[in-house]
Amino acid sequence: MQLDGKIALITGGGSGIGRETAVLFANHGAKIAIADLNPKGGQETVQIITQTGGQAIFVQTDVSQAAQVENMVNAVVGAYGRLDIAFNNAGIEGHTDRTVDVTETEFDQIMAVNVKGVWLCLKYQIPQMIAQGGGAIVNTASVAGLVGTHSMPVYGASKHAVIGLTKSAALEYARKGIRINAVCPSVIRTPMVERGFVEFPQFVEATKRINPMRRLGEPIEVAEAVLWLCSDAASFVNGTALTIDGGFTAQ
Repeated sequence: MQLDGKIALITGGGSGIGRETAVLFANHGAKIAIADLNPKGGQETVQIITQTGGQAIFVQTDVSQAAQVENMVNAVVGAYGRLDIAFNNAGIEGHTDRTVDVTETEFDQIMAVNVKGVWLCLKYQIPQMIAQGGGAIVNTASVAGLVGTHSMPVYGASKHAVIGLTKSAALEYARKGIRINAVCPSVIRTPMVERGFVEFPQFVEATKRINPMRRLGEPIEVAEAVLWLCSDAASFVNGTALTIDGGFTAQ
C-alpha cells in the first residue's frame, strides 16, 4: 500500500479528478479528508470510500476564503492528528471569451479560486507539515498553464500562476521535508469538461482530433500520476509540473 497510514486532503474532491484521486488514495491505504464547496458531491465521495472499508470525512470549504481554508486544515488535523498529503485540486473554468470580452467580475472569480485558493491552501498546509516533519503537496495546474489558450485567457493565466506558486514554494520548503509539485492535465473527461461540451458539442471531436492519441484523458489517469507524486516512489521529485496530456504539448 503506497500510502498506508497517511492522511490525505483533497480539495475539489466532490467530483472528477478530485473524487477519482480520493478513492484511489483510500484504496492505497490513506485516510481521506474531502473538501468541496458542494456538500452533495463531497458527501457522495465520502460514501464511496466508506462503503468499501475506507475512512473519509467531508469539510465544506470555499478555498477562496482564508477562514474556511484555515478551518479545513484544522478539521483534518482535529480528526486525524496530522496532514501528510494535500492535493489542491479545486478550480473553476469560467466562460469562453476573448481577452477584451472577459468581465472584471469573472476575472476576479477565476483568480480567487484558481490562484488565491491554491495559495491559501499552501499557506495553511505548509506550517502543519513543517511542525510534523514533512509532507507532499500536489497542485492542479493545466496544459493551459504551459501554452496559450484561445478564448480562455484568464483560466490560462490562473494556471500559469499555479505553476509559478508551485515552483516557488517547492524551493522555499525543500529543506523542511516538503515536496511540492503540480500536474498539468489536458482535456480530461470530467463534469467541468462535459459542461463545456454541452454548450459547444462540436468541440468533442475537435478536441480528440488535436490530441496525438485521438481521445480525451480519463480522471483515473491523472489520479495515478498524483498518487505517484505523493508517494515515496517520487521522493526526489520536487518543483515539477508534470504534463498529463497524451502528447498535446509535444506538438
